[in-house]
Amino acid sequence: MADVKAKYATASDLTITLASLASDTNLLAGQESSAFDNSSNLYLDCLVSGKITTGTSPTTAKSIQVWAVGSWDGTSWPDVFDGTDSAETITSANHKNSICRFIAEMATDATSDRTYHFGPVSIAAAFGGVMPVKWILFVVHNTAVALNATSGNHQIRLQPYYETVT
Repeated sequence: MADVKAKYATASDLTITLASLASDTNLLAGQESSAFDNSSNLYLDCLVSGKITTGTSPTTAKSIQVWAVGSWDGTSWPDVFDGTDSAETITSANHKNSICRFIAEMATDATSDRTYHFGPVSIAAAFGGVMPVKWILFVVHNTAVALNATSGNHQIRLQPYYETVT
C-alpha cells in the first residue's frame, strides 16, 4: 500500500527590489516582484516568508503590506502588473481590493532600520486553495520614509510544496 507524503522543493528567494522603496500614503505605489512560474513544476502550494527593513526615522503606527497577484491565464496580468521586478502604482484602492490577495501586514513603529518578519503564508490559500500558473508579490508601505537602502536587509523566501507517493 502506498503513502502520500508532503515534500518540499528547494527554497529560493523571489526577485524583488525593496531597497529604498518609497513610501506611499495611499498604499497603492509599491514594488512588484518577478513572476513565480509554476507551469512546469506544478507545485501544489508555495509558502512565502520574508523580512523587510524600514528606513531612517519612520512614522509610528504605519504598515508594510505584502499582496499576491495572479495571472489569469499564465500570460496576462491585471491592471498595471506585468510579471517583472518593477515599481508599479495600482489604478485605485478598488482595483487593489479586487485583484490583490492579502499575504501579510506588518505594523511598524518609529524605530529606524527595524527588520519586520512575516510568514510563512500559503499562496494557494490566498487564491482559494489553488495556486495560479503564474503569480507575483506586490509590496507597499506608508512609513513616511523610504525602506532601508541595503538590499541584503530585505528578503522574500519561497518554499514550494508538493506531494509524493511512497
